[in-house]
Amino acid sequence: MSNTALETNASYEAKPRKAAKQRAFVIFVCVWVILIASGITGAKLYSEHVQQQIAADVQRQTAAQIAEMQKQYEDRMTKMETGYQSELSQLESKVEALNELLTFTKDNADVKTDNSNKLYSQLNEVKKKLSELQKNLDVLK
Repeated sequence: MSNTALETNASYEAKPRKAAKQRAFVIFVCVWVILIASGITGAKLYSEHVQQQIAADVQRQTAAQIAEMQKQYEDRMTKMETGYQSELSQLESKVEALNELLTFTKDNADVKTDNSNKLYSQLNEVKKKLSELQKNLDVLK
């Protein structure tokens, strides 16, 4: 009976040890699965956070560049408009001087001469240039 008792005793002891080992293995696997899942989740959250930061930085940089380009464009437009206005005023003064000269020449000449024809042609050229500059200024506005 002692052999049978020992065998029965050994079989009872083997089952709990085997069950305990299986339970430990299952717990070990569960812990690893949890660790892996938390690592993947953490990596995903971190990558999303970094992606949002990069998108915000790019948006700020783009807005700053657009503002700078807009300022440069407005400065250039103002400079061009000022230049056209000064050219227009110079041309207007030339037209006025030519008109005065033409009037003076007409008063002094009994008949039309080559000088008056030259003055008329110069006056027409100046008027054409003045109208072209006016058109350019209108286009810029």
